[in-house]
Amino acid sequence: MKNVCVYCGSNAGAKPIYTERAIALGTELAKRGLGLVYGGGNVGLMGVVADAVLAAGGEVIGVIPEQLVNWEVAHKGVTKLEVVGSMHERKARMFDLSDGFIAMPGGFGTLDEMFEMLTWRQLGIGDKPCTFLDVDGFYEPLIAMLDRMVTERFLHPDQRDDLWHGDDIGAMLTWMQAYQPAAASKWMDEKRRKALR
Repeated sequence: MKNVCVYCGSNAGAKPIYTERAIALGTELAKRGLGLVYGGGNVGLMGVVADAVLAAGGEVIGVIPEQLVNWEVAHKGVTKLEVVGSMHERKARMFDLSDGFIAMPGGFGTLDEMFEMLTWRQLGIGDKPCTFLDVDGFYEPLIAMLDRMVTERFLHPDQRDDLWHGDDIGAMLTWMQAYQPAAASKWMDEKRRKALR
């Protein structure tokens, strides 16, 4: 594992602990020699994580759509800033540059990006580890929803188990570095699916 992608809010959130944990994550990434790939912004938790990696001597690659550069939110101090034409290009490029994915607290964009990576992994497009770094219980309702997807047979239990969730940054990164992807099928009833073909 060389580079880790972090998805997180372009706002800092309501509580100081979000910023504190973003700093801790960035510092630990640099300490482990892991580069940061992120959305290229200098605002919110995005900017905090990037600044923390840089302050600890690590490398940061930002990937940002041209529209957001024009809104003057691009981080000019990162190791490398790649400007792309669209959000779709941004997600694909961040996938190519990254060996694993972390979602910190955020909004629509954070969930959109992480769930696309989970879907790609489910479909066999990628096999990279995906994690939700929880802060102050932020992701507990979402994880409960994933568990309900399993109960209602919309999500394979092995795919649910193939996702790390917790608040321990060190344990999360250790899990990511030792990750072996699950071999679960997307389909809940594989025999029935083949019979219908």
